[in-house]
Amino acid sequence: MRVLAVDTATEACSVALKSGDELICRFAEGGLAHAQQVLGMVEAVLAEGEVSLSMLDGIAASIGPGAFTGVRISVAVAQGLAFGAGLRVVPVTTLEALACQVAGRGEGRALACLDARMGEVYWGCFASDVARGLVAIRPAAVGPPGSVVLPTPEAYRGIGRGFGAYPALAALPGLELDPQDIRALPNAREFATLGALRLALGEGLDPADLSPLYLRDKVALTEAERRQQQAP
Repeated sequence: MRVLAVDTATEACSVALKSGDELICRFAEGGLAHAQQVLGMVEAVLAEGEVSLSMLDGIAASIGPGAFTGVRISVAVAQGLAFGAGLRVVPVTTLEALACQVAGRGEGRALACLDARMGEVYWGCFASDVARGLVAIRPAAVGPPGSVVLPTPEAYRGIGRGFGAYPALAALPGLELDPQDIRALPNAREFATLGALRLALGEGLDPADLSPLYLRDKVALTEAERRQQQAP
């Protein structure tokens, strides 16, 4: 199974190629804008893996949630590459990719949390699954930190920069949090891993059917809302 994965939905831009057991990845945070570097990363991992687009089995696409522009870039790049090479695409969320990082360390359940700005977080709860890598315990959501609740009494491992932005989340009953995991961002290597599993299950889509997951329509606070947030 050869799968290319693309993610530009958050502060990080990353691309990965999974070819059998080999995983080649490029990851960058900061520097050039995502739109300026993502295709160069694609070329780099394909060249290193000595693989052409036509040799791929499919593309794993980050569909968000995350920055609106970043999500659109990720979806558009995946669609363009897939259309050009006649490939299927597999949608993978940024929250799934985050949760996969701790699932890969043997953790059974994960709470993935990203800073959504505007006083809110993107979050979702997941359990490890042999066939699909992960299954969602509850749908992904966006809301204030106080809206985050663990849906079942089992222990959960937390991961993502939402915990760094809102430290009070660390006090959730049943949550285990490693300091290194509050700095974590999605990485294309997990998109590739999950994408390969789901392509093998026949979950690939026509690229025309790939849709972004924004979770909310509003992208900025009004002046009045900003003043209210800043008020003591």
